[in-house]
Amino acid sequence: MNSQQHYKTDQEEFWAGAFGTEYIQRNQGDALLASNLDFFSRALRSAHRMDSCIEFGANIGMNLKALRLLRPGLDCHAIEINADAARLLAEVIPPANIHQGSILDFQPRRTWDLALIKGVLIHINPTALPQVYDQLVASTGRYLLVAEYYNPSPVAIPYRGHGDRLFKRDFAGEIMDRHPGMRLVDYGFAYRRDPVHPQDDITWFLMEKSGAPTPAG
Repeated sequence: MNSQQHYKTDQEEFWAGAFGTEYIQRNQGDALLASNLDFFSRALRSAHRMDSCIEFGANIGMNLKALRLLRPGLDCHAIEINADAARLLAEVIPPANIHQGSILDFQPRRTWDLALIKGVLIHINPTALPQVYDQLVASTGRYLLVAEYYNPSPVAIPYRGHGDRLFKRDFAGEIMDRHPGMRLVDYGFAYRRDPVHPQDDITWFLMEKSGAPTPAG
């Protein structure tokens, strides 16, 4: 995708452009990697064997770096809308494993043991959420991890001086209502004031797809 790409929503344009590039500088470094290691060790404690994953909205790969340390040999794939972030992401996972473009244009041609979305659904136009829910479920052969700001009912809040760029709701609940074959396995909360491994007030939900094979042993 290039700078002339036409997007369906204002939110896609926002993250594909300068704001998405500026986000890179605020979200990297060893402290974030350490927090992510702690986060995923807890969020995936109930997940069994996983050989592959895909992250929706991977940015420069800080989540995938942590996952590969926790699960050596994990075959990682990603979707990333911002071209600058995608170039740095290609230093973390093979470029061939990166879909550089909008999540809304992604068509999964296979499944992965884990589909992951973290801090991304909150920035998607609410009218597009049903499509993204379907893409997430279609992409997973076993587990789906959703880690976002939670609110029992939909609400929009200002984001760094911008309106209609951050939305809170019960994303996981809506996924399970829309796709009854997804069942809740585990959930938890990561607090921004954690004295050792802060996150960004993220509530996470680990779901499993019905009919997924049970690992031996």
